[in-house]
Amino acid sequence: MPAYSNTITRAVAGAAGAAALGIGYATLIERNAFTLREATLPVLAPGTRSLRVLHISDLHMMPAQRLKQHWLRELDDLEPDLVVNTGDNLSHPRAVPAVVQSLGHLLSRPGLFVFGSNDYFGPTPKNPLKYFNRDHKRVHGDPLPWRDLRAAFIERGWHDLTHVRREFEVAGVKIAAAGVDDPHIKRDRYDTIAGAPNRNAELRLGLTHSPEPRVLDRFAEDGYDLVMAGHTHGGQLCLPFFGALVTNCGLDRSRVKGPSNWGAHTKLHVSAGIGTSPWAPARFACRPEATLMTLVAAPPRQVKSEPGRGLSETDTVLGRTI
Repeated sequence: MPAYSNTITRAVAGAAGAAALGIGYATLIERNAFTLREATLPVLAPGTRSLRVLHISDLHMMPAQRLKQHWLRELDDLEPDLVVNTGDNLSHPRAVPAVVQSLGHLLSRPGLFVFGSNDYFGPTPKNPLKYFNRDHKRVHGDPLPWRDLRAAFIERGWHDLTHVRREFEVAGVKIAAAGVDDPHIKRDRYDTIAGAPNRNAELRLGLTHSPEPRVLDRFAEDGYDLVMAGHTHGGQLCLPFFGALVTNCGLDRSRVKGPSNWGAHTKLHVSAGIGTSPWAPARFACRPEATLMTLVAAPPRQVKSEPGRGLSETDTVLGRTI
């Protein structure tokens, strides 16, 4: 009996020690192990030159997070043609200067942004089990100075795409872009931007903070080539060989981060984000990240003709919705 009792004691102690090591790794090491992901997406009109797009999201900045701020400043060395920020920049009422200074020279490059809930409201502690219930009641924290952050971004030349459609040119590529406010807290009003973007654009780009399927469906129906989002943190706490436990939105786990297809034509890119809530400062099997995307021309698609459409038996469609 004593031998059996000692075995149980050692097993419990071992499990407790492994748990402590895991928590220490997740909170002290991995959440500060910033990494750059790279992806190539064939979404541009055929014949269009490639475009380098830096996708950043979910900074959840606190004023004293020096490691994160230093890493963000180095991203300008990538020399992206376009910077896209999909929200949740703030986690503290005095974090605006830290965000602006960290982004540094990136703010001098062409940029687009939409905001998330943690630009508008401070984070609050919550029971982590609530993340498994998509319909749990959301409690907002204190208001954050999002207007100051928006003013700083716009002053430096970035475009706010919140319920706005814009057409512009970057590095010789004609872009038609539009975005919505955060669907996670039901601030999205897609009808304000509804309708097909300019068919002559070489990239049709949609932005949203939370990748809610109802919004992604609307972008896809309108013919957008690429939709970019954040919010999920890639699951934040993942299991090796299994992946994310939750997405914290209506998106399925298989699309919790990185590129995927949404419908027949639209590509979706979800950033796993750079930060965490100060009330849940841990990441496991899901490093904080930014993504450098190389957008390239889509290959021509072959489609069958329909009676009365005026197409031949099979026609080459140059990567566009017709």
